[in-house]
Amino acid sequence: MFFMDRRDAGRQLAARLAHLKGAEVVVLGLPRGGVPVAAEVAEALGAPLDVCLVRKLGVPFQPELGMGAIGEGGVRVINDDVVRTAHITRDELAEVEAREREVLESRAQRYRGGREPIGLEGRTVLMVDDGVATGSTARAACRIARARGAAQIMLAVPVAPHDWTARLGEEADELICLHTPRNFFAVGQFYTIDFSQVDDDEVVACLEEAAARPVGTRTESRHAVLEDREVDVRAGAVVLRGQLTVPEGASGIVVFAHGSGSSRHSPRNRFVAAGLNRAGLGTLLFDLLTEEEEIDRANVFDTGLLARRLADATGWLPGQPETEGLAVGYFGASTGAAAALWAAAEPGARIAAVVSRGGRPDLAGPRLPAVTAPTLLIVGGHDQLVLDLNCEAQARLRCENRLAVVPGATHLFEEPGALEQVTDLARDWFADHMAPVSHGAA
Repeated sequence: MFFMDRRDAGRQLAARLAHLKGAEVVVLGLPRGGVPVAAEVAEALGAPLDVCLVRKLGVPFQPELGMGAIGEGGVRVINDDVVRTAHITRDELAEVEAREREVLESRAQRYRGGREPIGLEGRTVLMVDDGVATGSTARAACRIARARGAAQIMLAVPVAPHDWTARLGEEADELICLHTPRNFFAVGQFYTIDFSQVDDDEVVACLEEAAARPVGTRTESRHAVLEDREVDVRAGAVVLRGQLTVPEGASGIVVFAHGSGSSRHSPRNRFVAAGLNRAGLGTLLFDLLTEEEEIDRANVFDTGLLARRLADATGWLPGQPETEGLAVGYFGASTGAAAALWAAAEPGARIAAVVSRGGRPDLAGPRLPAVTAPTLLIVGGHDQLVLDLNCEAQARLRCENRLAVVPGATHLFEEPGALEQVTDLARDWFADHMAPVSHGAA
């Protein structure tokens, strides 16, 4: 399981915690990286958001070794074993604590702008970070919250090592994690697009936005997700894994088709899908091929097979409560673009729009003139071979169509800003051509 960025991780974590919506919980984000994740969770649950400010008290001659931690309100948690073993005097401990408390109070003022911290006495606290590595920060935060009077502590993170419960089981009353891989080296390896450092301004923005929102309500923002879940899509004799994400009030659903057979694990597809979700469009990222089928590379170029799988997934959508009545569009990449056009050309397909990213529409061959769905072909300006193939395919289309060239981009759109341009183009094309329809119509 991977996350595009902290906001994406927060939305996925919020989906796991949906049962807490309406419950009396306080969401605490661990600065700085945990705050954007916590902001998504708090918004989805309609819960208040605050930060849990923790400062480690490092041994003077070995600062990386913690001898305790401090929090707001004069709270302090001391590890007596470390103090005793390191022969730390009271004066040395007091000096370290005074220095760290000055930093803590400065950050509290910076982050809250004079607002009082949310009281935790007798309340359920949902502690959120962007991941757990060693667990030392999360451990200290849980102890601080407990010392501030929290009645129950839940620690929720997107990713952590497989043995994280053994490390932190006694610190929180409940532990929630979306992904606990054995091959864990760092939290950042599970963020595919952006894991850059969070600055103080972003923390402040998250807190100010949450403070302006009445408690118990949920902001109807562009990225408010009503449903985000893993699904099994039956296609003939096989079951294909997918991820279905539907924003509240979605105007349509975009089904992704990837050339390798796997859409849900493609970081580029996930990036584009997140942009569509923020614009109020639902997305289905699913695997066109099973893991066994994907081993045979011939299947990747079997346009007919991929198109049938796509058609089966399209037929599956109306049976899902969150997608019933929504217009359907296709987003195809590489050979998946050919599959999207092939499926859209089927009689009665009723596809509202098709977008191809660096695709091979030429592989749809004689099916191209039968496509009626408005089609956007997006190609990198430096992807000359594919650009030529798209020009030839465009000449065979009889539907409304457009060829959009992203200047300076190569086949994978890896250049800075290139994938953002793809996302904007796809968003606008789908928004202009998709509206709710009745799938029961003849």
